[in-house]
Amino acid sequence: MMIDVEHLTKKYPGGVTAVSDVSFTVARGDVVGFLGPNGAGKSTTMRILSGFISPSGGTVRVAGLDVTKDSLKVRRHLGYLPESCPLYLEMRVRDFLRYRGELKGVPYRHLKNRVSKVMEQCGLLEVRKRPIGHLSKGFRQRVGIADALVHNPDLLILDEPTIGLDPNQILLIRKLIDELSREHTLLLSTHILREVEATCDRVIVLQQGQIVDSAPLRELEDRWCPATRIHLEVRAKSDELDVFCRQLPDLREFKLRMEDDWACLELDFGLNADPRQDLFDRVRQRGWDLRELHRKRRTLEEAFVNMTHGEVPAGDIPEEAAHA
Repeated sequence: MMIDVEHLTKKYPGGVTAVSDVSFTVARGDVVGFLGPNGAGKSTTMRILSGFISPSGGTVRVAGLDVTKDSLKVRRHLGYLPESCPLYLEMRVRDFLRYRGELKGVPYRHLKNRVSKVMEQCGLLEVRKRPIGHLSKGFRQRVGIADALVHNPDLLILDEPTIGLDPNQILLIRKLIDELSREHTLLLSTHILREVEATCDRVIVLQQGQIVDSAPLRELEDRWCPATRIHLEVRAKSDELDVFCRQLPDLREFKLRMEDDWACLELDFGLNADPRQDLFDRVRQRGWDLRELHRKRRTLEEAFVNMTHGEVPAGDIPEEAAHA
């Protein structure tokens, strides 16, 4: 097991509990999204995992090593990109990475090749001789990831790696993370849920310092978005559609929006329902023109909103997921 957290608690002076009795594991080779609203305890947990701060209680192991008792050994196995990445802005990119490689114990005979490799991986070769302070924020984030990678760790912990970047920079960092996930175990915290959907195998969700749920993406979406949503567009009058909708079996909720003569409907049915054929037949029987009919995929964003706003999941959360 790459990460093994048992009953982790972190209390700050003044009675503030940032993390309370959190337990989870991350296997070697996994890519796990670490999600939660601001103040949920994500960054605190990541700082404890990286040895940056100490826990108040519980045990945390990385690569089988206790992060409190074997802090220096643990750091050889992990690379950490904090939310606000500290960089020496006056140093050139290549010199900074050499310096960081030396600090992290990369043997001198391998240092040059190792620095060249991470610069290539992170797309930094073209700016290797430039001072970090002259780079854009996107390039600085790449320097931070290269720093986390320079000693070739087993585990990468990335805290908000795309925060403050423009859409093009986000796409580049997302592509880099996807490439890194093929060789490293990743624990990734971000508020951009599309990144999690694109790169992660599993998600852990924190709320007020405790784990709400932990599961593979599709399982999580099924549990917290317990409905089949159908998008239907027909040419009909709103009063006719109200009667139409109330006659549909297993319909839980519907929303109607008019676009000129076209009615756009969002229809929520039971989780395992597939009413598309029935809807098509009913529309044809009424002689309505049909412009669109499709099932909408549930999203992690919907599940996240439900989890962090006190919604009740469909069925019980498995014990191993609640304490994953």
